[in-house]
Amino acid sequence: MSTHFTEDELTLYYYGEGRRRGRIARHLDECTACAAVYREIAGTLALVTPPEPPERGDQYGLEVWQRIRHQLPEQEAPGWLALVMPRTDRLVLAGALATLVLVAFVAGRIWPRAGSVASPPAASVTADASGTATTGNDVRHRILITAVADHLDRSERVLTDIMNAPSRGDISTEQRWADDLLTTSRLYRQDAVEAGESSIAGVLDDLERSLLEIVHSPSPISAADLDQIRRRIDAAALLFKVRVMSDELRQRESAPAPPTATQKTS
Repeated sequence: MSTHFTEDELTLYYYGEGRRRGRIARHLDECTACAAVYREIAGTLALVTPPEPPERGDQYGLEVWQRIRHQLPEQEAPGWLALVMPRTDRLVLAGALATLVLVAFVAGRIWPRAGSVASPPAASVTADASGTATTGNDVRHRILITAVADHLDRSERVLTDIMNAPSRGDISTEQRWADDLLTTSRLYRQDAVEAGESSIAGVLDDLERSLLEIVHSPSPISAADLDQIRRRIDAAALLFKVRVMSDELRQRESAPAPPTATQKTS
């Protein structure tokens, strides 16, 4: 006999938390009773208005640096730099460079890309306590991996809601979520292509097609239209692809950084 999940577990699943999210997703595909309870929970939680985030002050960059600076690997300065620049000044310079790297990544994600591509700057290299070298590109790549994994988790919830929605009903809530996800999905896909992550880009491309279809469907959707969306999701094995890719990215996220070419030849 199948074990049903509690409302607390379904609530955690709605927010992308809990340890048995994969089992819950599969169970919701099979159990109509739990699917109905989950839809009721999701509908109630969707009415909760999240608090508006506070505006970022002029000291935001400094606050970010203060939070992350103790987690960054310490890099020994070259001999000539140690002679001409005191240690305090070197720390100030390192803090400024780290802030610039963070701002550059965020700016590249938010502002549209220019028509022409400038020549990439030489990647700076730092070394952690274990001797593993990490370049600025490696840091940006890891941030991309984490961001895409979170994006796939949120997308999985929307797809699951669509698969478990009533045959006739209002899907305006799911459409708002899908519309928000669609914009970020395009940005992540472009970044994945530039990073050479073709498998990630492929899954995001398939995901965008389904999100577009959800967004452009009528809100009071008919049983026939909803069934058509579900058939296309099933035909593309989209939920399976999203779950597998999310798990793979989580594993890569926790894996140690690979050695650089300099380490391999030394």
